[in-house]
Amino acid sequence: MNIYIGNLSSNVTDEDLKDNFAEYGKVKSAKVIKDMFSGVSKGFGFVEMFSDTEGQKAIDELNAADLDGKKIVVNEARPKTDKGRGGRSSGGNSGGGRQGGGNRRGW
Repeated sequence: MNIYIGNLSSNVTDEDLKDNFAEYGKVKSAKVIKDMFSGVSKGFGFVEMFSDTEGQKAIDELNAADLDGKKIVVNEARPKTDKGRGGRSSGGNSGGGRQGGGNRRGW
């Protein structure tokens, strides 16, 4: 079972997640998501547990629990979707850039 954990303190590490969830069963992986440029936590992460039963128990017990001074949000992770990805289609004016204007300078 893949579990989403939100509202994490910036001090929480992968090991912290693993240790907290290991109380409820065997943890396959634990990962705090970080900004790829700064390396700073984005405030959420994922834990994967081998057993759905143990994963559900961890969700039930840890949702709204205190971790490093913050109430965490814990629920079953939803699969990634392509919704909201991709941006605008090419062609046409999409509102950016300069329009018209004749012979003006200083752009």
